[in-house]
Amino acid sequence: MLMHGSGLTHIVWSLHEQFYATQGYNVLSVDLPGHGTSEGPSLKSIEDMSSWVKNFMDVLKIKKIIIIGHSQGCLVGIDFASKFPEHISGLVLVAGSYKMPVNQDLIDLAEAGDDKAILLMMKWGYEGSKAFIGGNPVKKIINSSREIIEILSVDLKACNNYKSGKESLEKINCATLCIFGDLDKMVPLKVGNKMSELIKNSENKVISDCGHMIIFEKAFEMREIVKEFILKIKNEKI
Repeated sequence: MLMHGSGLTHIVWSLHEQFYATQGYNVLSVDLPGHGTSEGPSLKSIEDMSSWVKNFMDVLKIKKIIIIGHSQGCLVGIDFASKFPEHISGLVLVAGSYKMPVNQDLIDLAEAGDDKAILLMMKWGYEGSKAFIGGNPVKKIINSSREIIEILSVDLKACNNYKSGKESLEKINCATLCIFGDLDKMVPLKVGNKMSELIKNSENKVISDCGHMIIFEKAFEMREIVKEFILKIKNEKI
């Protein structure tokens, strides 16, 4: 299951979905409620999001998953793994930590529907001024005042309010892979390393010359790292 970050949708995984599918895996690239093509209001807490994942699995009669989460998606993965250990076989945390405080200026701009919130996200989220074919994907996904207020703002506050991350980490028993960008401004490497040290069965991979948006910036390198990790999980079960 591929879990997107704040204000985003499953579209961010476009360079990953088909790759994992061609490796023989069933891939669920989801939109949280209120995001993308999912109906309903955005969920207001990380805890609600992880419970939604479990309900989603129940509806589809899925017993066990590997969660690959980016940024906010890491918090969802951490919370899920701590609450439903029997339903997760692996966890991949990409550019995330167990706590993700959000700058109050960014929250205020998002609550006001100000597109400067998107500009700040892009400024902090990317290493340098990277160009993307067809334009910046974040700007294309969050492109209206309504989406900023009703989706991005809610997500940012959910991240800011999640306080049980450290306690949740200590409950994680599944194999865990932490992937960081060495130039990440949102989750500096020292913060990421501190998180991985608190997870019993974890390993780290650091991608060079990369910021917070690893899923775009170094998609091809990241997915090869994830592929090796999943194969390791599979082989250990045989």
